[in-house]
Amino acid sequence: MCTGRALNPGPEPALLRKSDKSPRVLEAMGNWTLETISWDRFDASRVDPEILRNIKAAALVERNGGDYRIYLGRVFADDPAFVQAVDTWATEEIQHGMALGRWAEMADPGWDFDEAFERFRAGYKLPLDASSSVRGSQAGEMMARCIVETGTSSYYSALKDAAAEPVLKQICTKIAADEFRHYKLFYDQMRRCLARDRLSRWARLRIGWGRLAESEDDELAYAYFAANEPFDAVYNRERSKRAYARRAYPLYREFHVRRAMAMMLKAVGLQPQGRLNSLMTRAGLWFLRRNASKYAAQGARSEEHTSEL
Repeated sequence: MCTGRALNPGPEPALLRKSDKSPRVLEAMGNWTLETISWDRFDASRVDPEILRNIKAAALVERNGGDYRIYLGRVFADDPAFVQAVDTWATEEIQHGMALGRWAEMADPGWDFDEAFERFRAGYKLPLDASSSVRGSQAGEMMARCIVETGTSSYYSALKDAAAEPVLKQICTKIAADEFRHYKLFYDQMRRCLARDRLSRWARLRIGWGRLAESEDDELAYAYFAANEPFDAVYNRERSKRAYARRAYPLYREFHVRRAMAMMLKAVGLQPQGRLNSLMTRAGLWFLRRNASKYAAQGARSEEHTSEL
């Protein structure tokens, strides 16, 4: 339908309704639940403390999926079938957060997931009063979501390949598979909306590039801060952004980047494979490696300075 009227966004996601045991929801959960994770295989000796800090941040962002459900419910209020799919998507996002948060509490028994989430929610807000897409159209909104799912699927794939701790590896494998399905959900909806919105490749590229730039905004940076810094610390977006990135960027390998570039090119409407993909993959790897080294050096200097105080 794709008209973007503002109506009631509907009920909250299923994981927030503790009494809801709808078979529809359970069947759509990517064939896994918190109960199917092999928690008894947890091995504290194989926890990477650097990865742990980023997992704590990711848990907060994923658990906040209910707010995105409200926003997308408003943007697509004219399309009940898609809103139902968004409800399932948000339920899965929240499940990702709950799984990552539970793992982080096992890895660091002194960390309180609920307390960190409340801190994150108090300091980071989405535009829930929006009645239409901030991207200008429903197709544009789906283009932006394709970019987000490209980023999350590649990141959890990289985490899965880097993790030595078996339970974290299992969780990241499940989440990565979900994120690839989420990309398809939003890509298919974008294709339907394009029949009316008629976004050019250039317009899709502009929206996609803009959403990539937003990965530098407050969401991940503040999540890292809320998850890891003392309660009396003062938030500094640049410092938190660098702290997260210097732990995330080294995890990526060429095949992670190449697949991510193929997904972005497909969303724009270009050939996913070929010379352009190769060029973008090389550029992406250069960016990741250059900034990983730069942020690591800055982090080392910061830690040295702190130890001298």
